[in-house]
Order: sequence, then C-alpha cells, then structure tokens
Amino acid sequence: MARPTARAALVLSEAQRLMLNERAGSRTAAQREVERAKVLLAFAAGKAPTEIQRALGVSRPTIYKCIDKALATGVETGLKDRYHRPHAPQISQAAKAWVIDLACRKPKDRGLAAELWTLSALAEHVAAHAATAGFTRLASATKTTVWRILEAHDLKPHRVRYYLERRDAQFERKMAEVLMVYHEVNLYRPDAVHDARPVPVYAVSVDEKPGVQALGTTAPDRPPVSGKHASIGRDHEYVRHGTLSILAALDLYTGEVIANVEARHRSREFIRLLQRLHDHYPTDARIRVVLDNHSAHISKETMAWLASHPGRFEYLHTPKHGSWLNLVESAFSKMARTFLRHIRVASVGELKQRILQGIDEMNAHPVRFQWKNFDFPMTIT
Repeated sequence: MARPTARAALVLSEAQRLMLNERAGSRTAAQREVERAKVLLAFAAGKAPTEIQRALGVSRPTIYKCIDKALATGVETGLKDRYHRPHAPQISQAAKAWVIDLACRKPKDRGLAAELWTLSALAEHVAAHAATAGFTRLASATKTTVWRILEAHDLKPHRVRYYLERRDAQFERKMAEVLMVYHEVNLYRPDAVHDARPVPVYAVSVDEKPGVQALGTTAPDRPPVSGKHASIGRDHEYVRHGTLSILAALDLYTGEVIANVEARHRSREFIRLLQRLHDHYPTDARIRVVLDNHSAHISKETMAWLASHPGRFEYLHTPKHGSWLNLVESAFSKMARTFLRHIRVASVGELKQRILQGIDEMNAHPVRFQWKNFDFPMTIT
C-alpha cells in the first residue's frame, strides 16, 4: 500500500477541474502539459505519488515538482515550465565583428599560405589570436562557435562564387546593335525582307568551335543485349588522333549552316570561310556578320581581304565576354548534342567527313534559331 504524502491536499475549483480534464484529454497541447494535468487530477483525487507513478509512468521527481508548483503558485503554473531569464551573451558583438572581419579577409592577408579559410583553420586562428585582440572569451572558441557566428551572418568564406567582370565600356551599345539585327530577322517575312532597300542584306552569325577531338576506341563497342545490357558497351581507354576546328556561319534568315572544317583556325582559315560566304550569296548583296573579336577576325590579313571586297561585308561585333549573344553558339550546341555526342573515329579524316555529313543533315531540315528576350537596356551613344 502506498504511503500517504505529507504534502497538503490540492483542492480544485470546478473551473480548475474542468480545465485540467480538457488539458489531460487534449491532442494538441504539449505532451508535458498533458502529463502534468493527469498528475494534478490524480493527486487532487487523493492518490499518493507512488500510485500516480505506477498509473502514469511518470518519474517521482517530476510528480513532486509538478505538485509543489501547483500548491505554491497555482494550478495553471503547475502545468508550465518555469521561465528562466537568459544569460547575458558571453561573446560580445565586438568579438563577433572581429571574427567576421577575419572571415572576410583571405588567409594570405594574415600571413598564411592558404588562399581560402577552412572552418578548422579559421577557428584555430581565432583561438590563437583572440587574447591579443582583446577577446579572451574566444581563446577557447571551437569550430562550432565560429560556425554559428558565420551562419548568423550568412558567410561561407570557404566557397568561391565566380562572376564575370564587365571589361567592355561599350558593352550595352554593342549588345543593342546585335539585338536590333536579331529583332529585324524575327520580323522577316518571305519576299519582303529586301523590299525598298538599295541592296539586299543577308545576316549571318559566325564563330569557331575549336578542339573537336578525334577520339578512337581501343576495342570494339558492344551492342545492347535485351535483358542483359541496356546500353552500348565501350572500353574506358581511347586513342587521340588529333583535333579539328569547325568554322561556321549560321544564316539567321534560313537556319542554314555554312561551315568549313579545318585543322587550325588562323586568319587564312577564316578568310576561306569569308570567301565561301562571298561565293554563296548574290554578288549585289551586303552580308552582315555577327562575330566576336577573335584575332583572326580582325587581323591584318583579314582586314586586307575585306578591303579588297568593299561594301560586301558589315561587321557587328559582340561585346567582350558576350559570346552568349552569338546565335551560332546554338548551332554548335545542337552539333554537340547530336552527331558529335560520344563520337568515335579511326582518324582525323573520318572525323572531318562525319562533321560535314552531320552539317548536311542539319541543313536538310534547317532550324531558324531566334533570339527571344529583348528586355535589355539599349543605350546607344
């Protein structure tokens, strides 16, 4: 038989009993409050703490603490955790600012060899120099302490996020000129583009795709086998036969790709592409060429050849680091995703033949690559 407690009896009003019954049967209240409500109801009913422990499975210290709080400060207080005033922060704002300043500087600026901080290195540096800096609390700082400070200020000094510095003072003007050509092309309708112009105008997007590798297999590819091997089997090793460059012009009005495949991409190879464009279009037409500032495009040899064909070609340069404005890159992407994907050849000659064949297949069903987004600032000066 349970020994009766020496504590005073808990007398509940009807309102308190109703509140405790509701809390004890609640499915949304905190579990600790549900347990405490059951403890207080059982104690008010005359049950000893030992009986309550057996019935509810709650520890005796928890039962005593709940009853004592209810007797001392009221039933509602007995259900709640006592509020504890938080300790004053042990790491001052000045100390945190010092850690943040360290994190925002490179380790090499502090006399170390590393380029970037790691969490371990930063924590070690903080602990070693905190006392000298006047922040003795940080002398025992751990990685966790430093991490919390960095996390609170959204700092990750161990990572690098690359960006591209704008180095072309005429970036917007050049971009606007190129986009205006694309917009004009988008408005094109058959038999209307050359109307009311002194000479017909064609537009092409030109660039090079260098370093196309002629890779060969060292063992025959194995075909898929139903139920055994779902994909092509290929030996990991390969043979390098050399590389080729694709010099291509994309006709912006028709989607036709006019291309040469060369061993190199110097001025003489680029001039051969210009000559091919010259031969391809009507002799009385002007050819607008959207291209970048590659040395072969503006070399003395190229400029001399262009001077020998006055009024034939009109250059529109994309801004520096603006190759994404060149629509021929879309054609190169299509090549990489189709006939160049996983290509294996026995020689450089075979690679050239396969590339030219792939371009012919693209031209059999040409696609007009069109610029869709013209929501850019156009401030031509």
